[in-house]
Amino acid sequence: MNLFQLLRKIAPYVRPYRWLVIVTLILTFIGSLIAQVNAVVLDRTVDAINALVSRPQFDWAHAAHILTVISIVLLGKEVLSAAITYAQQYFGERMRIFVSKDLSQAVIDRILSYRMAFFSANDNETGKLQTRIDQGVSSLSATVQNFFIDLLPLFTSAVLALILMFAANVWVGLTALFIVPVYIWITIAQARKLQGWRRNMRMYREQKSHGVMNIIESISVIKSFNREQIESQKQWNLQTEFTNNQMLVRKTSFRYDGLKSFVRQVGTVLIIILTAYLVLSGYPGMTIGKIMYHVMLFANVTAPITQLQRIFDQMNDALIYAEGFFDILDADAEREPTGTYRPDVVHGHFQLSGVDFTYPSGTKALHHIDMDIRPGQITAFVGLSGAGKSTIVNLLDKFYEPDSGQILLDGVDLRQWDTHFLRDNIGLVLQKNHIFDGTILENIRYGRPDATLAEVEDAARKSYIYDQIMALPNGFQSKATALSGGQQQRIAIARMFLKNPPIIFLDEPTASLDAVATEQIKASIDAIKQGRTVIIISHSISQIIDSDLIYALQNGRVEQSGDPEGLYKKGGVYRDVVDAAARSLNIDKLARTIDQELSS
Repeated sequence: MNLFQLLRKIAPYVRPYRWLVIVTLILTFIGSLIAQVNAVVLDRTVDAINALVSRPQFDWAHAAHILTVISIVLLGKEVLSAAITYAQQYFGERMRIFVSKDLSQAVIDRILSYRMAFFSANDNETGKLQTRIDQGVSSLSATVQNFFIDLLPLFTSAVLALILMFAANVWVGLTALFIVPVYIWITIAQARKLQGWRRNMRMYREQKSHGVMNIIESISVIKSFNREQIESQKQWNLQTEFTNNQMLVRKTSFRYDGLKSFVRQVGTVLIIILTAYLVLSGYPGMTIGKIMYHVMLFANVTAPITQLQRIFDQMNDALIYAEGFFDILDADAEREPTGTYRPDVVHGHFQLSGVDFTYPSGTKALHHIDMDIRPGQITAFVGLSGAGKSTIVNLLDKFYEPDSGQILLDGVDLRQWDTHFLRDNIGLVLQKNHIFDGTILENIRYGRPDATLAEVEDAARKSYIYDQIMALPNGFQSKATALSGGQQQRIAIARMFLKNPPIIFLDEPTASLDAVATEQIKASIDAIKQGRTVIIISHSISQIIDSDLIYALQNGRVEQSGDPEGLYKKGGVYRDVVDAAARSLNIDKLARTIDQELSS
């Protein structure tokens, strides 16, 4: 991405605040005119004082008049300049803040519209995305500030100073003009030299952010295996590479900065020598005051150039981070597809025909899946981990789209269904459900934001969490993230009860619960199952034995299907799973213990 493309990308976010741009530009022009006052006043002052001291008799009244006028003009100029600078910075900063807000909201809205495949891509881990967004917003808003608050005023002042130099003397103006492209050429060469290293710094920052986040998320595992030293060494190696890259950038920058400083000083010396020569030669219009006049104007010409490297560095950072930021913002191909079909009644009849699916990572998860999931029935998916059970649920919820084949819901292709409407009619409970940073009330009400407190309390009772909530000091206003894993699972189930959808997907819904809680939740789930389409994934025999239909999966293929009793008699995958579950529960010993208790 080049600078023109970057400004074109930012333009839609600046356009709503064009009145701020206009005000800033007007203030910039006025401020640039005022910046030349010192040079003009100094020119006139030196000549006036030189003429005064050349008189045979020194006139103190005339001298006082000169000093008074100079004081009034310079102090008035400083007051006016301070007011204009304040207004210019305020309006410019206001624009930067508003643009930053709009950029942040735009990327959040866009991310929320993307399909799940976007977040499964290797380059889109949470830490990397966060760094890409944070650095992108920061560098892009800094570009707005640099352009409208720093760059425009400086260059406007430089152009006006250069015009005044040409007006005073063409040769002096040409000398100043010659220095500018040399300085800019060095600056551009510096930027090109540093570009690759700056791109590496973006990569290192993303890796650092992702690494820290990974440590925090995995801290219990790290400590349980005493692997603190290994994780520390990983980060140390990354920090070392990052530091070496930073030192290369700084070393190169200092070398180029020294060269530019030398060119600037050479320009100043040339201006002084040339002006002095013209004064001594009696060149028309050349007076002693013109020496200071030209030097100060040349300082105004080179002032933006001295600031150019800082601004250019930030611009280059913006160009680099803008690539990653706008890759996120412009990933239109990743936007979640949706249809327009919204029936009055959702029956919940799913039909899958020849469905294949491959994850973005390249893992082939499903092979030619054929299923008929009937409304009002309980359908169970059984199989070992990695068999493809959760993948099918993800497809039915339109988190992903199949590579080939067709999925129908109530006889209509799932692609044609309005995605939001579809998910409004599906209740999903996972093995590990996300709890938001907020109160218990807010987390349960997430299932239906307009629910009353009474409805929330009823959902909590159905999920057997109400009494535990009321035992907390702040009741439903307690922080949900402070709950145990099992309690958080009940909160997720309460959400589903509150939503009360016609289709329910249960993916190991009681995996985090103890035996008593599992029995309680099973009773509640059994009650809500009635008259709905229910798909359940579970390794618990008690959860799947009540199913009307079971699909046994293995390696992404449907190996068997049928009712629980008939399928068990056939042997195969389902029987292996049931027998393994029975052995893990030590059912024979439990049965003998219960028989002995009953007989006594």
